[in-house]
This record gives sequence, C-alpha cells and structure tokens, in this order.
Amino acid sequence: MAPVILVDPPMWPNHGMLWGHLVSDSSLTELHAFAARAGIPERGFDHDHYDVPDQRIDELVRLGAELVSAKELIRRLRASGLRVPARDRGHPH
Repeated sequence: MAPVILVDPPMWPNHGMLWGHLVSDSSLTELHAFAARAGIPERGFDHDHYDVPDQRIDELVRLGAELVSAKELIRRLRASGLRVPARDRGHPH
C-alpha cells in the first residue's frame, strides 16, 4: 500500500486560530518532504506531526493529503509506529 499523508479537521485553538495536524501513516521522511513541498515551516513540526492552521487544510488536501477525523488520524499514526506519546514530548500539547 502506498504511503499516505493525513490531515485532521482544525479544532485546536492557538494564536487566535484553529489548528489541525498533518501526519504520515508510514514515514517521517515522507511527511517532511510533503511539508516542504507545501511550504510548511519546519518550526511547525512537533515530534510526530506538523501543526497546520485552518486556512491551509483545503490546500493540503488539494496537494494530496487525505482528510480524516482526529480519531482516525491518531489510530493510523499509532498503527504506523510513529506516534510519540504526550508523556515523551517534554511539554503538554
């Protein structure tokens, strides 16, 4: 099965906007490459995902990301083995 980039609906408030998460279901290398192509700054990466503002979600889907529920995104991220639990991040998110 081909690797997939996933994005969830923006529902996390911060800096006056809502944010979603961009992840890969198989490879951080693939995730970083997609983010670079989409112009997402490296500072948006948080251990296993990129935080993306609500106004970028439609564009990311047009670029090939699959829009899934937050529950599905976490399920597939855990299944990939790439999930970094909050307790291992060193800060709350």
